[in-house]
Amino acid sequence: MSVVASLAFIDSTFREAFELTEEARDFFTTMDGHAREHNFSSSDILLQSCEALRVTSRLTQIMAWLLVQKAVQSNEISREKARDSQYRLCEQDVCCDENLAFEGEILPGLAELLDRSLRLYQRVSRLDSEYSR
Repeated sequence: MSVVASLAFIDSTFREAFELTEEARDFFTTMDGHAREHNFSSSDILLQSCEALRVTSRLTQIMAWLLVQKAVQSNEISREKARDSQYRLCEQDVCCDENLAFEGEILPGLAELLDRSLRLYQRVSRLDSEYSR
């Protein structure tokens, strides 16, 4: 991938991640009310919270990784330093797990956020593997 293509790709992925983070924030601020409207059980409400944390973990990891890549692009840190484990994606066991924390019903909006954040995390994970060589 050329440097220009790489810059454009990182920038567009950053915008996508940022927009998804904002969507998640907006959804999470009203999630409890939506769960109560659906008359979810207390265990289903707990499931919503657990899965909201999974979305948050994915998005936090993605945003941190993308910010490191932007720092590399602006020569704030070297490509070599960016390959250190502290700058790599982590929490793969939590972030890549597609199974719900436990059995239960979740809000459709949360299901969509789970799916979209997983797909974005998987894409960034592939980039992390490629860029860290």
